Amino acid sequence: MTDKLQIMVVDDEEIVRESLSDWLQHAGYGACMAPDGATAIEMARSGNWSAMLVDLKMPQVDGLEVLRQVRSLRPEVPIIIITAYATVDTAVQAMKDGAYDYIVKPFDPEEIGMLLSKIAQHQKLLAENVFLKKELSKRYTFHDLIGKSPAMQEVFEFIRTVAPTRSTVLIEGESGTGKEMLARAIHQSSPRNDGPFVAVSCGALTDTLIEAELFGHEKGAFTGAVCARKGKFEEADGGTLFLDEIAEVGLKCQVDLLRVLQEREVQKVGGSGSTKVDVRIIAATNKNLKEEVKSGRFREDLFYRLNVIAITVPPLRNRREDVSLLATHFLHKYNIECGKSVQRISEDTLAALIEHDWPGNVRELENVVERAVVVAKTNLLTPAELPAHFRKSSEGADDARLVSSLRSLRDVEKLHVTRILADNDWNVQQSAKILQIDRVTLYNKIKKYGLSREK
Repeated sequence: MTDKLQIMVVDDEEIVRESLSDWLQHAGYGACMAPDGATAIEMARSGNWSAMLVDLKMPQVDGLEVLRQVRSLRPEVPIIIITAYATVDTAVQAMKDGAYDYIVKPFDPEEIGMLLSKIAQHQKLLAENVFLKKELSKRYTFHDLIGKSPAMQEVFEFIRTVAPTRSTVLIEGESGTGKEMLARAIHQSSPRNDGPFVAVSCGALTDTLIEAELFGHEKGAFTGAVCARKGKFEEADGGTLFLDEIAEVGLKCQVDLLRVLQEREVQKVGGSGSTKVDVRIIAATNKNLKEEVKSGRFREDLFYRLNVIAITVPPLRNRREDVSLLATHFLHKYNIECGKSVQRISEDTLAALIEHDWPGNVRELENVVERAVVVAKTNLLTPAELPAHFRKSSEGADDARLVSSLRSLRDVEKLHVTRILADNDWNVQQSAKILQIDRVTLYNKIKKYGLSREK
């Protein structure tokens, strides 16, 4: 045995758990015993277990309850149910609740050995997958930008091409796509990376304030100007100035911006002299500047000054291949910030995230993952941690997978009748009406499938 799996044996019969533990240790596994379900649940909270062998019939807390609670606490731990009651109902219920498999007493230890070998192989593959994902993430990360989609790989190549130059760059894209991060990546990849990167949100300032913010002001230039102050152009000297939401700048300030771009010198508000600046300009907008020019809201000459090299950041809905990478990145980020230890995102949760259209783009995805990490009670992110509209989508997908897994007409009918009854709070008359059968027929089906409200 090369992989030292740590196995918890849970059985209220001392002779069973001791003999099984002895066999496991002889076979090269690490083994620990729990005499009852409550003890097993507490041990699962603190230990790192490769698998659990759990007896089905135990007093007070039975095997199914152990299964449910441990699955909630540690969903990554495979649980094998041991039962002397080889009924279809108990087996199906155990598998439905998430058991890895079940075996029947009296059992052959070799059967358990085969199951544990499969678990060891599966966990080895998972570990290799985690390693490969980390290696791949290095390939798909460019500074703080993340993406393996062809669209984002083009963005990365664009940055490598334009970064060494001092040409003005115009970044277009929807809100939340990461335009400032792209600007920072250009700066960090350029010869100016030792200089400052100064960002200004033009949409957050009035025309008067933005001029003072960009160009600086002299003492007494306006009410509240109690002292002279440098503007952002001077602060960014030798580095990069990022002008976000450039379309929100008023026409008067646009004239002054055009002059700075042409002459590479700034004049403070209320001042008479000019100061030379060596600044690379990167502007960004979520609007179509050509349309803004046509409407007269943006100067055509300034547009051409800014539009020397242009790139559009693709929205997240057009690069769904990146959702998984981004979600995993944000998972790690908010684990650290929130002091949590969520290990991974379930396949159903990832499917729901990938199917979403993300009108708020990467920023919306980050907010959703942060929320999920904060509310998560286990080390696995499930659809339950997502906002309600995600869960509805995920539950629909779960239903489709469940129905597709059923092989006989009997199973499909049983599932459908059960759901109609549950949806109508077991109102037989109403359920029969929806099923388009009479009440007697419905009662016969309830009896035939052994259905009950309690189940």
